[in-house]
Amino acid sequence: MDSQIQAYLRFAASCQRSTERIGPFLGTFSPHNDNPFLNYAIPDDVATPSSADVAALITAYERRSRIPRLEYIAHLAPAVEGALLTAGFVVEGRLELMTCIPGSEQILPLPPDIELVVPVTDAELLATVAVQNEAYGAPPPDSDAVARLRASLAAGQIAVLARVTATGEPVGAGVCSVPDSGMTEIAGIGVRVPFRRRGVAGALTTGLVREAFDVGVSVAFLMAAHEAEGRIYIRAGFSPMGEILHISRPHT
Repeated sequence: MDSQIQAYLRFAASCQRSTERIGPFLGTFSPHNDNPFLNYAIPDDVATPSSADVAALITAYERRSRIPRLEYIAHLAPAVEGALLTAGFVVEGRLELMTCIPGSEQILPLPPDIELVVPVTDAELLATVAVQNEAYGAPPPDSDAVARLRASLAAGQIAVLARVTATGEPVGAGVCSVPDSGMTEIAGIGVRVPFRRRGVAGALTTGLVREAFDVGVSVAFLMAAHEAEGRIYIRAGFSPMGEILHISRPHT
């Protein structure tokens, strides 16, 4: 399963961003956003990079004014971490990798004044991007954000928006990456500060899982950044299965 997930991560990155083969690494780059979580490399399974390979990786990211960074299932390429640490990389975190299959999902309730919708209109698409950006401390969406999200949805990505039922005020949102081989990643679940600790994140997770299973996904996975997130996802029916290493090289 972990090899399948890592293969899916390479596929999804190729759908969403530009890529470059750099020795045993697949570098992925967002031309529109320097957010480190949208610019990272994934090593080949069982990769054994040389110092020249790592230097080329650093150059490829710095040439694009991006932080050299990787996200991957560490035990599939155990030689990579040491080579990166030698080159000045620093571990950001080891995130819990969790999966959910049809039949194991649990329906988590929404607060009574909140509703979930699949965004369709330009206003709903803009609200989806804006609320995620606000939740993650990113700048407001640019003028092309709606067109980019619409194109991603047309390619198969799934999005769910939480909003106040009475007013339509956006509360939170999340997405599933384009499914492939029965897999999808649930990501970008963000809730605005005034609406946190009310169960919105759990309900968004439930909504995304149901939308994914409805289109034939057989394995949904995600990465829990910390223990509190992990508890939410366990309540939604996810099970821990490993960890994802986040590692980057700070600006010098």
